Amino acid sequence: MANNLEALETWASVLLERLEPGERVKLARSIGQELRRSQQKRVMAQENPDGSKYAPRKKRDLRGKQGRIRRRLDMFKKLRTASYLKIRGDSNAVTVGFAGRIARIARVHQYGLKDRAERGAPDVRYEQREILGLTEADLELIRDGLLDHLTAR
Repeated sequence: MANNLEALETWASVLLERLEPGERVKLARSIGQELRRSQQKRVMAQENPDGSKYAPRKKRDLRGKQGRIRRRLDMFKKLRTASYLKIRGDSNAVTVGFAGRIARIARVHQYGLKDRAERGAPDVRYEQREILGLTEADLELIRDGLLDHLTAR
């Protein structure tokens, strides 16, 4: 995968040098939006970039207090929304990621780190769930987006 990304970078750099900075910004924004959609779909399907499923959540008592059964919550439901999953693009780079407190939560799950679920709770090691990552389809999406932009000119 890293070799494919390096090959794409080498191939694209020659083409991107021919574009004006304003055109590169437009291209970066459109590719960033497509990448965000792709990441959102993958997170909704709860899959790692390699196609494997996320590690299951720890079992919890969903019944609650008065015998009512709470709905099972979708993992990372808010994290995948556009208000948290941010795009930044300029004439040199495109980034899709998180900012602030949400970035800390995402980082804990991305790398399988230790964290507290709430203040005063003991440290818990979270399972690794790769929220962000490039798949082969994402690399093709970048390549196709660049070619579409260049042919539309």
